[in-house]
Amino acid sequence: MALEAVATSIARPGLKALNIVTSPYGAWFGKWLARGGASVTTLAAEPARPITIEAVEQALDAAPGIAALALVHAESASGICNPLEEIAALARSRGIVTIVDAVASIGGHPLDVDALGLDIAVIGPQKSLGGPAGLSALSISHNAWKLVSEENSPRDSILSLLDQKAWIESGRGALPGTTAPLEFFALEAALDRIEEEGLASVLERHARASRATRAGLTALGARLWATDDTTSRLVTTVEAPPATTPSEIIAIATDLGCDLTSGVGPGAERLLRFNHTGNRARFETVMAGVTAYGLALHRLRLPADIGAAAEAIAAAYAG
Repeated sequence: MALEAVATSIARPGLKALNIVTSPYGAWFGKWLARGGASVTTLAAEPARPITIEAVEQALDAAPGIAALALVHAESASGICNPLEEIAALARSRGIVTIVDAVASIGGHPLDVDALGLDIAVIGPQKSLGGPAGLSALSISHNAWKLVSEENSPRDSILSLLDQKAWIESGRGALPGTTAPLEFFALEAALDRIEEEGLASVLERHARASRATRAGLTALGARLWATDDTTSRLVTTVEAPPATTPSEIIAIATDLGCDLTSGVGPGAERLLRFNHTGNRARFETVMAGVTAYGLALHRLRLPADIGAAAEAIAAAYAG
């Protein structure tokens, strides 16, 4: 809801926006902007691949007057991660308001909103933070508030950021909408767990799970989808072997008690996702997922060095 509220609150006739699309989530944001009358330039990456900073720079050069730029940081749909630091620096140098969907990356990837100069960052607790899916949060810079506060911004709506701002400035009395108390209690419990473990430890746990999964899959003989510098720390993706389908591999893994899933969106149809997000970012989950994939390949009479994969995962954690 926070993402749609951002798009609804800034979109208006005359606004020019560059919307970077690397999954269905980015495509939705562009549609919300266009619904509000904004002139949207869509920059789509190769299907299920990250965008490049060169492509962003070329798009900005070709469309003068861009006032807002939107992108997703890490994509759980395909296991890729966009170059947020470089894109944010480029937008900042041109005075462009940046809007970042960090729902999947918060807690798994470092996200220093102030250091990066992000104008609007939207997060959700249901991924790496291990919290509920019914809440979201956002931060807004002074520059972004100027954009939100322009004429014709929506009011008296659950999607109005100005209504939320008015609630804060009026002493946080009656909320401009109906809350779900159980979701707040679940969020509080999740944040207590994060505080107890320490955010640095949570980030490193995700980084280690990602490294170990990639090491194990490489030793297994699998073909990794994302390169080391463009991979998400939340999920690791591989292409299903040509003689197989993701669904039959997932079915075998499910029989073994392991949760593999298929990719989401255009270009990700043949991808298999190894989920090491939140509480799953642990040795036992990584080992179970990679070895289950190896056993599935064996059942399909395909080569897979499960022993080498297990050794690579153990070495990654030992290191």
